[in-house]
Amino acid sequence: MTVTTRLLIARHGQARCNVEGRVGGPETCTGLTDLGRHQIERLAGRLAAAQHTEDRIDAVCAGPRRRLQESGRILAAALGLPLFTDPGLDGPRHGEADGMPWREVETAFGGPPQTHPDRPYAPGAEPWNSYLTRATRHLTGLLERHDGRHVLLAAHGETVHAACHLLLGIPVSRSPAIGFGTSHAGLTRFERHRDDHDNTRWILATLNDTAHLEGPGR
Repeated sequence: MTVTTRLLIARHGQARCNVEGRVGGPETCTGLTDLGRHQIERLAGRLAAAQHTEDRIDAVCAGPRRRLQESGRILAAALGLPLFTDPGLDGPRHGEADGMPWREVETAFGGPPQTHPDRPYAPGAEPWNSYLTRATRHLTGLLERHDGRHVLLAAHGETVHAACHLLLGIPVSRSPAIGFGTSHAGLTRFERHRDDHDNTRWILATLNDTAHLEGPGR
């Protein structure tokens, strides 16, 4: 069995909007906390230590939101690689919920966005399933551009959900019934395997790996 392509998704470190419990959209995201930067630095050190092995990373990408850009720059610098920004791999569009307390948004909506996945959870917001459909389309493009390479993406937790739907063949219609762990600075790894008969399939090798956050200095 040969690994032909790897997609690693690193969720951003803890952000100020996470601590405040607010919707951190493109208009109101104020970036990482000190702890969030430390979390990503720990991940960056782990990845850099493997850069001269078969687990090397060939390219680093990030979505445009501030906490993704800050996370991506830390990772790219540690790996000695440029950071590429992919505007299509940002998180959901929150509309008028941007900057609001999540508790207020979810109380008014009757739960988180996936509770009613085809309805906007605020005026101008993107329904959960619409986001998943958009994100899977852009992930497909990313993988086509980096076919045969090992790519690291600094992303939102929602992007991990989208990748699982895309690469594991889970219909978007199943989204309200399932979920995936997405800790801050957690690392998820997908590998495309090819067997001796030239058959290929995607494998979820690790989900939400946070081993780099354990031990001294955590």
